[in-house]
Amino acid sequence: MSAVMQEMQTDIGLVSTVVARSSLSFIDGEKGVLEYVGYDIDDLARNSTFEETTFLLWHQRLPSHSELADFTARVQSNYDLSDAMWDMIVSLPRDANPMHALRTLTSALALEDPNADDPSEEANERKSLAMLAKMPALIAGFDRHRKGLDLVRPDTSSSIAESFLYMLTGEKPTQRMARAMDICLILHADHGFNASTFASLVTISTLSDMYSAVTTAIGTLKGPLHGGANQGVMIMLQEIDGIENAESFIMDKLTRKDKVMGFGHRVYKSVDPRATYLKTFAEGIAQDTGNIDLFNISKRIEEIMDREVGAKGIYPNVDFYSATTYFSLGLDLDLFTPLFAMSRVSGWTAHCLEYLEDNRLIRPRCDYVGPHAKEYVDISQR
Repeated sequence: MSAVMQEMQTDIGLVSTVVARSSLSFIDGEKGVLEYVGYDIDDLARNSTFEETTFLLWHQRLPSHSELADFTARVQSNYDLSDAMWDMIVSLPRDANPMHALRTLTSALALEDPNADDPSEEANERKSLAMLAKMPALIAGFDRHRKGLDLVRPDTSSSIAESFLYMLTGEKPTQRMARAMDICLILHADHGFNASTFASLVTISTLSDMYSAVTTAIGTLKGPLHGGANQGVMIMLQEIDGIENAESFIMDKLTRKDKVMGFGHRVYKSVDPRATYLKTFAEGIAQDTGNIDLFNISKRIEEIMDREVGAKGIYPNVDFYSATTYFSLGLDLDLFTPLFAMSRVSGWTAHCLEYLEDNRLIRPRCDYVGPHAKEYVDISQR
């Protein structure tokens, strides 16, 4: 090991390494606190909108009434896709993984942008806004294509949440359904230097373009250790045949030391602050859509887990009740992670915009543990 490496500490997974400074989101895992630019996540979920939250992350302040109206109008004017992009959606294999489809389609947006490589702050925000606005159409469009349904154009007079549900189902959602989707988008918009956010920063630190950074993030989010947790929750819930079987199902898992999906978090050692308000809204949506039995099973699981492992700091995370909410809104299980991306694009781009203000190439060292001074052996002698 070189003298330089001896002075460094190996930190596998970078779990104890601070790689940059940010003013966007603050997490206190011990106390269960999550703030966006100083605003408590529960306060934002109860009072804000996804559009306003995105403005907050991008500009690090809340907008005035006129600023929010202007920002919302600009987002809405970018909802629709070009004919070429709609054609690309219907050219994709219908059995493709939706995250593969989303990654490909997001990357393809750069092909239509003549200024995709413009590094200016103004251009980067414009590209960020375009991806924020168009991602709902990419996801909903592919879902309808794979089901053999006609594609639905966005409703440019509605919020991102409402327009997405309209494109997905072809029907205008109820106010409670649209609000539930909006809350989920707010809650998932940002969360510190998670894996996908960090991946986007690695890409943007090379002074690559914003489309590439978000494409990188989508590929990272696809991993089951990151973005697929709420899908796992729903699979688990569907395995439990009635609330009366919840006790034995969970106790069997705990006895086998299997992971109970939707519980525990790498950061939070108390209740996930994103889950508090969502639990209340999940119950209402489940009641409205005839899925209250599913919610009651979730509630029973929470009671069992609190009794058995609550003292160890293992509590429900945001995935636990977002799964019930998404399912009640009519989303297929494999759309849960694309929806996560639809929200997190606001945070990914916010961090990229912030990092570029004082950019430095992210280039960590590795601790080489392989052999040295080996002699080449001719292939005839191997």
